[in-house]
Amino acid sequence: MGVEHYLNELLYRYNCVVIPGFGAFLTQKKSATLHKASHTLYPPTKILSFNSQLTSNDGLLVSYMADAEKTDYESMLQKVSETVSVWRKRLQSGEQLVLPNIGDLRMNKEGKVQFQPSEQVNYLTSSFGLASFKSAPVTREILKEEVVAMEEQVPFLVTPEKRENTSFRPYLKYAAIFLLALSTGFTGYRAYQNNLENRQLAQEEAQEQVSKQIQEATFFDTTPMELPPLTLKTIKKARAFDSSKKVHHIIAGAFRFQKNADKKIRQLTRIGFNASYLGINESGLHIVSYDSYTDADEALTALRNIKATQSPDAWLKSVK
Repeated sequence: MGVEHYLNELLYRYNCVVIPGFGAFLTQKKSATLHKASHTLYPPTKILSFNSQLTSNDGLLVSYMADAEKTDYESMLQKVSETVSVWRKRLQSGEQLVLPNIGDLRMNKEGKVQFQPSEQVNYLTSSFGLASFKSAPVTREILKEEVVAMEEQVPFLVTPEKRENTSFRPYLKYAAIFLLALSTGFTGYRAYQNNLENRQLAQEEAQEQVSKQIQEATFFDTTPMELPPLTLKTIKKARAFDSSKKVHHIIAGAFRFQKNADKKIRQLTRIGFNASYLGINESGLHIVSYDSYTDADEALTALRNIKATQSPDAWLKSVK
């Protein structure tokens, strides 16, 4: 599977996933929103963005891919580097790079990468199964206006008539007014009751649709792989590092898992480097050096040689 497939899985679990040499995809939680014009309620979600300046390898993506495909870390890092090289050539040629369920990337006239996120996938796991919900507006004032208009349309005519006994005229007048008011009130009540029943039916139907979507939704094709807990152990090295003397370190890499750091030390030792384990940095990554020096000029010379022959990503760290 491609890099974009594993990137898509990791975005559900982490707020930052770095593609070495290409950039980082970042997520930020957004609360539920209501679109007043369409009366549509959207559930909480994660807003996806891209930062082309975060290119340092933190080991997360490559380690995840290596474990999923049952291969070694170095081979998977080479595969990711080749994919990034192809992506950069496509962007530089003016082609639009489409990452399924993630978004589209393209390069503008200034040579900067522009990112348009896809809205087809919600990476917020707490909103799993929730879809946008459209509700009819409340029509209390409209019902009131309909009743008033209905009262205005009811004819009210009093025809004078001569009767022998004129003492009954006031009572007939009041009876007619009472019957007219009773009829109008009954008609308005029936209209209000029918509208209330229709609104309740619409809400029940919408709730059934939401429940059906939740029951039919699927999250992953397979059970997501849980990352193992991190256990830190103190390892004594044959070549002890004296921090009071050797203060210039040429960094070979930073690894999320200590087993990968130990493997890197063994590889460097086999090809002749005085590799050592420098501990854990503030980001929780295990640091491995090619070699350490007391003289700054000697360290810079060695760094240039390593960049030319081993890895252009090597860098110098000096401890005061």
